[in-house]
Amino acid sequence: MLNTFSTTAIINLIDKHYGLTVTAKELSGYDEANYFLEDTNGNAYICKIADESHHEAFLDAQVKILQYLAGSPVNKAFQQVIKNREEEGITTISSPEKIYYLRLLTWLEGQPMVTVTGTRELNAALGNFLGEMDQSLATFFHPAMHRDYSWDIARALDARENLVHIKDHEQRRLAAYFLLQFEMEVLPHLNKLRKAAIHNDANDYNVLVQGNEISGLIDFGDMVYTNLVNNLAIACTYVMLSAPDPLAAAVQVVAGYHKAYALTVEETDLLYYLVAARLCISVTTSAAHAAAGSTNTFHFITEAPAWKLLSQLITINPIAAQQAFREACGFASLINQEDDYAVLLAERKANIGRNLSISYQKPLKIVRGALQYLYDDKGRTFIDCVNNPSHVGHCHPTVVKAMQQQIAKLNTNTRYLNDNLIDYAKMLTATLPPSLEVCYFTNSGSEANDLAIRMSRHFTKQQDVIVLDHAYHGTSTVAMELSPYKFDGKGGFGKPAHTHKALNPDTYRGPYRATDPAAGKKYAADVQAIIAGLQEKGKGIAAYICETLLGVGGQIPLPQGYLEEVYTAVRAAGGVCIADEVQVGFGRVGDAFWGFELQGVTPDIVVLGKPIGNGHPLAAVVTTRAIADAFNNGMEYFNTFGGNPVSMATGLAVLQVIQEEGLQEHARVTGNYFMEGLEKLKAKHTIIGEVRGHGFFIGAELVRNRETLEPAVPEIDVIVEAMKERGFLLSTDGPLHNVLKIKPPMVFNKANTDALLHHLDEVLGSL
Repeated sequence: MLNTFSTTAIINLIDKHYGLTVTAKELSGYDEANYFLEDTNGNAYICKIADESHHEAFLDAQVKILQYLAGSPVNKAFQQVIKNREEEGITTISSPEKIYYLRLLTWLEGQPMVTVTGTRELNAALGNFLGEMDQSLATFFHPAMHRDYSWDIARALDARENLVHIKDHEQRRLAAYFLLQFEMEVLPHLNKLRKAAIHNDANDYNVLVQGNEISGLIDFGDMVYTNLVNNLAIACTYVMLSAPDPLAAAVQVVAGYHKAYALTVEETDLLYYLVAARLCISVTTSAAHAAAGSTNTFHFITEAPAWKLLSQLITINPIAAQQAFREACGFASLINQEDDYAVLLAERKANIGRNLSISYQKPLKIVRGALQYLYDDKGRTFIDCVNNPSHVGHCHPTVVKAMQQQIAKLNTNTRYLNDNLIDYAKMLTATLPPSLEVCYFTNSGSEANDLAIRMSRHFTKQQDVIVLDHAYHGTSTVAMELSPYKFDGKGGFGKPAHTHKALNPDTYRGPYRATDPAAGKKYAADVQAIIAGLQEKGKGIAAYICETLLGVGGQIPLPQGYLEEVYTAVRAAGGVCIADEVQVGFGRVGDAFWGFELQGVTPDIVVLGKPIGNGHPLAAVVTTRAIADAFNNGMEYFNTFGGNPVSMATGLAVLQVIQEEGLQEHARVTGNYFMEGLEKLKAKHTIIGEVRGHGFFIGAELVRNRETLEPAVPEIDVIVEAMKERGFLLSTDGPLHNVLKIKPPMVFNKANTDALLHHLDEVLGSL
């Protein structure tokens, strides 16, 4: 199409239909042929030729809107339509093969905005100009403007069809997240917003500038009748693409627009999401063109900067953006900076159990989650480094949609047949050794641990359980009896008679250190001694339970060979080996899908929780056929919510995301990168005694002295608070509360890692 007419043919057509003698030069174009013309008097024009794929009615609308704007206060900023000899704005050219439509427009002087450095004045001028134009067009009508058009932001959700063409997992997840937010935050309000005929493409190639003034706006080929604010959102998008401070640049445009044509509060509050939606349309369209093999550079011209801006947008709290746009228009503030939550804290104290703790000296009120980010009500953004229950990220779009769709269809108990229950059990057991084949679903890791112990006691006819010192297995009565972290702590009830504590296999502080190649066997000997002691008393053992990497115990990987020795001894004594994978499993350790795989063992029962439902209350016990058969002793096992269709749909979605997005490998690569960075900080700051972990299960033990290993408390609390103020949420763990706990959502990336390490370096240096 673009090369159908030679410059000679164009010259002849202009002479024939317009009576003008011109020279012609072909210009590049997106989907129309464009030619620069100059007549004998030095007047410049642009000739545009479209084929039948461009409906004549819509080309007529483009002519009519320019003629309409010719009578507006901003008429000099638009091209004038040159009529042909028949006084028509469109010239129809017929050939044996096709019909073409020719339009002749005056040439506008100015540089495309993309070629100049944006300034505050220029951004404000752009907003002001668009406001004046939109106000002028408030009464313009043409039926062809009412069309279904993929570049209409109101139709942003159509972009979901092209998500599949985005090959990069992180990019696809990012676009899907923002499209989900459009569905939730924008779609319900669209019909309440003002509508108008808008230009719909004030990009930095179509906007012309001279100095700090807007000299013109060209190309009405994307115009559509839609929500008025979309015109502003598109202009903001392109200004933000190259701005060092994208939000500040958008604010300048918004202020200029509002000065010329008053916005509403509702419109400004949606701008953040509308900008994101425009970017999503752009990147998904580029991906679809790439999948189709396109070589047209115009299809990819903004792809790289659009992805960059989407990555920047998710780091901006939507409330901060809404507040900034409101301030630009003089609207009421959205944020109460004076609120110190005194009232909320008092109400919490009055209505909620007082031993439900709150993190940080200055509490946070978190109101939104976005993958690895959390947003508070003050407009601040935090990188989440500890919320491992949100395994694949807060509000992951795949998980959210699975939950929404299922709960809109059915949620009931397991006394009815449902495919989700079987589908998830099969998908889950496929990730485990073949001997682990029977599933029981519960609502929490605590409940799952409780059930696992109950099953072990049915199977062995014994009561005694061996746990690790400082271990934590949950909040149920049985789980508390297995948790020295609780029963030996403040307010604890002491060790029950049937619970036995084995040495915490800590190769940093314990009696056997990392330099001892036999440390694993030596720590295992303590378990063997406990078993021998029980046997001397004529007792057996029901179970040995431990996390396959120790969480509350100090973020500690088990020494090599430890579980192999322990499991052998436990089984020889007739006991059951239980692997608590609640905080460890589902690819978090990177080098394996399950923590027990790092030790080369297969447990008899695996307990799953936290990440299994990405924060949804879902947990599981998976065991052998023999143990399951022993548990089936005539007493029914029923759990009202365990295994319900919504929970199963959620679990399926989480596993799907882990596998399809390659999150285990991502945890391995990024986790190794993270620990390498921490090792570099360790070489620089003596307060870091040891860095340990696998994948995204990381601990950094802080000490005052590397020889005495005196714990760095309260220094670690100062560090955690300082990092929170810098936008990083960390926590502490370990028996001495001196281990930095790092277990972020699995979508945590290298940019997040670099930022955290940079700020941690500065905080440690300031101590």
